[in-house]
Amino acid sequence: QVQLVESGGGLVQAGGSLRLSCAASGRTFSRYCMGWFRQGPGKEREFVASISWSGRKTYYDDSGKGRFTISRDNAKNTVYLQMNSLKPEDTAVYYCAADVDINGDFAATQTHSYDYWGQGTQVTVSS
Repeated sequence: QVQLVESGGGLVQAGGSLRLSCAASGRTFSRYCMGWFRQGPGKEREFVASISWSGRKTYYDDSGKGRFTISRDNAKNTVYLQMNSLKPEDTAVYYCAADVDINGDFAATQTHSYDYWGQGTQVTVSS
């Protein structure tokens, strides 16, 4: 079992920044890849970013490229999502997820690949 707890969400004006954190516990954090997803009002849950177990490989949805940065600290069992130049369309509940069955130093980008999910943290960007 893996437990994931997100934090760092909040209300920010357009153009502002937020840093989300996701603390993991329960299994060897450095052995699995992590992802961030989001679900806006009336929308499907969508991929935002993911990172391999080593941190050497990262993946981003086009909507976040150049604005979002995913990183991880395996010593702290934590993954981060730095979000800059936020837009109102970034408003959503953000979820972190763990893929514990990954077989290699890469990361999945699809929702169904992930085994464990956090409870989510709300990000609201005002115009």
